[in-house]
Amino acid sequence: MITYDDFAKLEIKIGTILEAEIVPDADRLLKLTVDVGEETPRQIVSGIREFFPEAEVLVGKQCPFLTNLEPRTIKGLESQGMILAASTEDVFAILNPHQALPAGTSVS
Repeated sequence: MITYDDFAKLEIKIGTILEAEIVPDADRLLKLTVDVGEETPRQIVSGIREFFPEAEVLVGKQCPFLTNLEPRTIKGLESQGMILAASTEDVFAILNPHQALPAGTSVS
């Protein structure tokens, strides 16, 4: 269990995926360029490639992203956040708002 104060530390924003590329020499990784309402788009490296073999289908999609996660280097690329998704044994889904929102909208 975590406290509400711990949960409140999470900064989750709606981001718009501007670019999606396969990371060479990495079976599971995609490099996403995401507008989260900041001056410069963020680079997010995510292990979702097996679900999106044609990475370009993600371009233009809006999803929630964890934006105050400490940056991490994955396969030489800095990842500046994390996409939020859900899965079961048989199904994987990225989360999407049911209508368009401005990039950077806070999720609460």
